[in-house]
Amino acid sequence: MKRLHLHVSVPDLDQSIRFYETLFGASPTVVKDDYAKWMLEDPRVNFAISTRDVSAAGLDHVGIQVDSSAELAELAGRLKAAGAETFDEAATTCCYARSDKSWVADPAGLRWETFHTFGEAVTYGESPARAALERAPASSGACCGA
Repeated sequence: MKRLHLHVSVPDLDQSIRFYETLFGASPTVVKDDYAKWMLEDPRVNFAISTRDVSAAGLDHVGIQVDSSAELAELAGRLKAAGAETFDEAATTCCYARSDKSWVADPAGLRWETFHTFGEAVTYGESPARAALERAPASSGACCGA
């Protein structure tokens, strides 16, 4: 089963945690010094906030979290079929989790992440594939392999 993922960069983590706790009616499932995450069932979303890039507060990226490697392969295949250049990562550490990922930018430049998480991590980690995506030339605006 798939779960929508939203990651928002925030300037003040504690203030934002209080806001989202009230909005969602739930405490975060993960809290670190620079990061918090809610795994909500209604709506079914993995909602994360962090202070990692406060120079660009607001929506950082969106994504789809899947429950298996097979689902990830299917989604990554759809991204490739849409004509988007994907940036893949295997067994990476990011957002205090171990995951396989595929990154892409949509025609408007919004970063999308498809991922399968299979464990926790003690560090936030880095994403070489995301860094490569950010260095890639801007999209031509083409969509869906037209």
